[in-house]
Amino acid sequence: MATLILVRHGRTAANASGTLAGRTPGIDLDETGLAQARKAGERLAVVPVAAVVSSPLERCRQTAKALVAAHPNPVRVVTDKGLLECDYGDWSGHSIRELAKQKLWTTIQSQPSAVTFPGGESMAGMQARAVAAVRKRDAAIEEAHGKDAVWVAVSHGDIIKSILADAFGMHLDLFQRIRVDPASMSIVRYTGGRPEVIASNTHDGDLGWLAAKPKTSAGKRGDAVVGGGAGPA
Repeated sequence: MATLILVRHGRTAANASGTLAGRTPGIDLDETGLAQARKAGERLAVVPVAAVVSSPLERCRQTAKALVAAHPNPVRVVTDKGLLECDYGDWSGHSIRELAKQKLWTTIQSQPSAVTFPGGESMAGMQARAVAAVRKRDAAIEEAHGKDAVWVAVSHGDIIKSILADAFGMHLDLFQRIRVDPASMSIVRYTGGRPEVIASNTHDGDLGWLAAKPKTSAGKRGDAVVGGGAGPA
């Protein structure tokens, strides 16, 4: 079972000003976001990363560039449209304060599975293509690099929240309970039986334990250990 590290892009001026950037081109990391990305790269430097896959948008590619720049081994960044930001359609470029006054906002908070953004994408469709993209990529990386491979996907807040909701076995209508901050890391393993969420929305902490091969105390590889097990080596 390969290990997926989900990294949200660092902060942008749009994030800081409360603007919904969406797929608007030319949204770069601000100084805080660049520092966040560099810090994430330092955390990741101790992990043997097999691949870094990024959303095509600038803010994600800049974050991915910072991650590989800090890594002692050469890692090439590839892009995947499946990791692209949700298409917020006519909402893109507007302030969150303004959008929160819209009737659709209430549905986004309580029943996102019923939401289709005007001129844009449904949230259910967003989750379906994002989950399909990471599961397909995860299987390909495991086949190419082995079951102990670790790879990174750099994407956007709602995208990562929807992937985590799927891994948790949560309905999309509950995904607003998940928080994913700029440059945070979340970790998922897709085992033969079920996904495992190893971590969510982490900002600090040693990731060196990911360099060790995953161990099981009993049962088949990927089985949940009754009582919680001994943790990573």
